[in-house]
Amino acid sequence: MSKPDPRCPVCRKPADPRHAPFCSEGCRNRDLIAWLDERYVVPGRPIGEDEDPG
Repeated sequence: MSKPDPRCPVCRKPADPRHAPFCSEGCRNRDLIAWLDERYVVPGRPIGEDEDPG
């Protein structure tokens, strides 16, 4: 039983090793923009301004 070919997490097209795990630079940039626009979040308790993150 073989592993399925990896797919781009943005558009689901076959991934390209040059842009892994994405299929293209465009999808890689769309993913970065989504992170910068805070459309993705890491679950957890928010850090308050008076709390030390480290």
